[in-house]
Amino acid sequence: MLLNMLTITGAEKIVIDETTEATGTLHVEAGGVVDHPVHGETIDVSGCIITPGLVNAHHHLLQSAFRTLPGTRGVVMSEWLPTMAAAYARAGVDAELANAAAAVGIAEGLLSGVTTVADHHLTWPAGADTVAIATATADAAAALGGRLVFVRGSARDDPQEAAASTEEIITALLPRTVDGMLQLAVGPAGVHSDSRETFELMAEVAAKHGLRRRTQANEQVDVAIALERYGMRPLDVLDEWGWLEPGVTIAHLCDVTDGEIARLAASGVTATHAPGCDLPMGWGIAPVAALRAAGITVGLGTSGGGSNDAGHLLADARLAMQVAPLVGPPIAARQVLGMAMAGSALGLGRPELGNLRVGSAGDLCVWDVSGVADAGVADPVAGLLWASPGRRPRHVVVAGQVVVRDYQLVYADERTLVESLRRRLHQQDRL
Repeated sequence: MLLNMLTITGAEKIVIDETTEATGTLHVEAGGVVDHPVHGETIDVSGCIITPGLVNAHHHLLQSAFRTLPGTRGVVMSEWLPTMAAAYARAGVDAELANAAAAVGIAEGLLSGVTTVADHHLTWPAGADTVAIATATADAAAALGGRLVFVRGSARDDPQEAAASTEEIITALLPRTVDGMLQLAVGPAGVHSDSRETFELMAEVAAKHGLRRRTQANEQVDVAIALERYGMRPLDVLDEWGWLEPGVTIAHLCDVTDGEIARLAASGVTATHAPGCDLPMGWGIAPVAALRAAGITVGLGTSGGGSNDAGHLLADARLAMQVAPLVGPPIAARQVLGMAMAGSALGLGRPELGNLRVGSAGDLCVWDVSGVADAGVADPVAGLLWASPGRRPRHVVVAGQVVVRDYQLVYADERTLVESLRRRLHQQDRL
């Protein structure tokens, strides 16, 4: 990809961050947003709003190959988990499948305004080449021009093998993280799945390399298993295992008490809300307003195609806004939009993402608000969420590079990505 310099003019509004808006011209180069004119392409975005690129803080990209499977909708998680595991086993998870599924998931994200996606990869078949799987996922993001946070996860893996694999993946991919397009992290699936040894060994690897840690907690299965197995709730277990501290992000948090919220706030962890997964599956709704009121940074994620068949983060932001009054006070559109931008980015330790301040990374989306779906909308920024469900951006820019232009991917053809995944799955069905 060629480095680019962009001058973007004519926007109705420029959303700098959750609380700041501007008008005028935005100057972007490969290094990010600048406060001076640049020599390069000029894009007229009259009738549009510019926002920072969205940050999907919790995804399982592999699941893009396993959507709407029979037996995975509206079931308890204790039924969902083995059904998904059986599907993975039939398909045979390898580097080819990881690349094809990730390419589809990342492309879907870019086409809906997601410039950074955190992929919590949890599926590592016995004997698999784990470095090849991780590398194939990173290659998919690089080919499309999107940012990737690859989270080496674990789900019932042997602790020593998981730690060794994590070290190997970091050794292989760390040289590719220098430009900010790839980031690495570690994250066991949760206390319902992984042992104390796994959590402790993963934490040691993270500390050695200065990586962030991520896990999942307080969905229904997590609470039930933690109580049965340890006689404690999940957050008690995580605290005992050294995972309630700064640098840790916890996804879901559907079932948390007021005392646990205060405890999370005191610990310095961040949170990720995934309503598009948790709500339709009946797994709960995180009390986001209470978490934010306690001072906890909350990001937004879609989770994977096994529970949320769409990787459309803006649609899930709309859902988060709509369901918030069911578990607490309403949350304003700008606040939820902020969760999908800087809230997610801060949980990844990436303050240069999720905003358009001078010096930021230069990731942005251009949203056309001139059509009938936005007619009569008094506040076009709030209308990004309230109006036009399934809205897609006209243009998407990552690190100063246009990666979606006029609603089309720049570096790949959608049909080719779809066919590659279809062919890989079909080939395995015939074995």
